[in-house]
Amino acid sequence: MKRRKIALHWQILGGLALGIAYGFLASAAGWKGFTLDWIKPWGTIFIRMLKLIAVPLIFFSLVQGIGSLQNISKLSRMGLKTLMLYVASTVIAITVGLGLVNLIKPGSDFPEDKKAEFQEIYGGDAASKINLAHGNEDGPLKFIVDIVPDNIIGAASSNVNMLQVIFFAILFGIALVLLERHKVETVHKFVSGVNEVIIAMVRLIMKFAPYGVFALMGSLMVELAGDDPVSSIGLLQSLGMYALVVIAGLLFLVVFIYPSLLAMFTKLKYAQFLKGVLPAQLLAFSTSSSAATLPVTMRQCENELGVSREVSSFVLPVGATINMDGTSLYQAVAAVFIAIVFGYDLTLGQQLTIILTATLASIGSAAVPSAGIVMLVIVLESIGIPSAGIALIFAVDRPLDMFRTVVNVTGDSTIASIVAASEKKLHPEDLELKKE
Repeated sequence: MKRRKIALHWQILGGLALGIAYGFLASAAGWKGFTLDWIKPWGTIFIRMLKLIAVPLIFFSLVQGIGSLQNISKLSRMGLKTLMLYVASTVIAITVGLGLVNLIKPGSDFPEDKKAEFQEIYGGDAASKINLAHGNEDGPLKFIVDIVPDNIIGAASSNVNMLQVIFFAILFGIALVLLERHKVETVHKFVSGVNEVIIAMVRLIMKFAPYGVFALMGSLMVELAGDDPVSSIGLLQSLGMYALVVIAGLLFLVVFIYPSLLAMFTKLKYAQFLKGVLPAQLLAFSTSSSAATLPVTMRQCENELGVSREVSSFVLPVGATINMDGTSLYQAVAAVFIAIVFGYDLTLGQQLTIILTATLASIGSAAVPSAGIVMLVIVLESIGIPSAGIALIFAVDRPLDMFRTVVNVTGDSTIASIVAASEKKLHPEDLELKKE
């Protein structure tokens, strides 16, 4: 009798659950040193393997996707749709966050002694993030300048410079489209071949996913709890309402906004959509990195949702870099929360400034863990709130980063499905026939 293979999302979910259970056990038993020395490195290796292929995957996928188009007008049409949908979903996410935080007003009863305590504990971390954000402030057009690399090899050496890699890949792909096919046939075959090799690498790396997720979650729980889980829980309770508002906003996007968008623009059933993107969501939760999750997001959208590779190879790499719905919502909630704690009464104009600044900041935010908190400094200073206030939210930033990355990935997959449907490149029914 043939042994039935366990689906990838169940394997990852199992690793996630076992990692959390192990983390609590290790904290209670005092195994922090052992966990950080012998368990955590395997999670780090897993993330590194995913990041290892992120840049080549984005480059060759984009080049193949653009190069396969027959004319520039088709590229410009798809690109305009993608950009408009990403900006619209970001603005919706920020508006949802502002609506909830103004309604619930977390932080209005934040105790003064806790404020001073958090400033003392996390002041050093806050200062480093502020310096990092200020280091990027060289004028209003600095963001546009940073998109254009002066050295593509240098840009490709860091996942933080993903926008520069995308710029070069789009330029390369456009050049392929403009040239006569017979002159660049060899280049097309080379790009297609390398892309297939990278996809095979993704399959190999994903065999390690359950173990990597276990190591990541186990070590994270130990680091959060230390040797005293009870004291950690007590510390997190003081920021519980703020965290709940962020999570409620993220859930609102996943439960109401994305299903509505899919129902309006596609024939894809939301249950089928969620089942298809679940492995990518679980990986996003454990890695807190849209870039590291990108290979799996692309694979799931193509193999489980029926999005054509032509669309996924263009829309998803761009989305992993510029579309951060979860991060944008979090920035809006965090900015108002910090303002309330410090006793600031934000005007309508200041809240509109949050929408504009958070939208632009999400576009410039790197698809790596905790990048959103660096961008939050810019959002806070745009409305005149002391940026040192980010020290108040550091204690819960890591777990919230995990949740918002899940929403980032879900938003990217939603937009990819909508763009594919508009281009008549979404065919989930073909997948059902293949399975039969």
